[in-house]
Amino acid sequence: MILETERLYLRELNQTDFKSLCEILRDEKTMYAYEGAFSDIEVHEWLDRQIFRYQKWGFGLWAVILKETDELIGQCGLTMQQWKDREVLEIGYIFQRRYWHKGYAIEAAKACKKYAFDILNADEVCSIIRDTNIASQNVAVRNGMVVADSWTKHYRGVDMPHFRYVVYS
Repeated sequence: MILETERLYLRELNQTDFKSLCEILRDEKTMYAYEGAFSDIEVHEWLDRQIFRYQKWGFGLWAVILKETDELIGQCGLTMQQWKDREVLEIGYIFQRRYWHKGYAIEAAKACKKYAFDILNADEVCSIIRDTNIASQNVAVRNGMVVADSWTKHYRGVDMPHFRYVVYS
């Protein structure tokens, strides 16, 4: 276990989490900010990328486990992301749709912010969010973040404007 909150614990993802990740990443509505659901191959690549991040940096997107049921309900964690001409420390989160609007994302994101400042000694942490993803923007604001700047990323053949929400230690 990496982190624990009142209702959740966060741990590293592993290959046995593939099926649970598919419930998130293969859902068309959940993945609207990514221009649609992932294929099985893309889910495998996503999972492998997280495991590589744990080895490279000691952190990545972690499995969010609901204590009450021991079920993987989402992912939340810290990653290094390209933003314009530099890499930035980001809090990312994505949850199964049936667990939206229950406060789990903000609960996990706040724990990740604390981890970034207390364990990683970061000076700042951000969340990079597509301009159309209002729910994720609301989580960032509730996590004490404000919009610092914007940038258009090109992904899956689409130009996607993004905001970078930032909070400082």
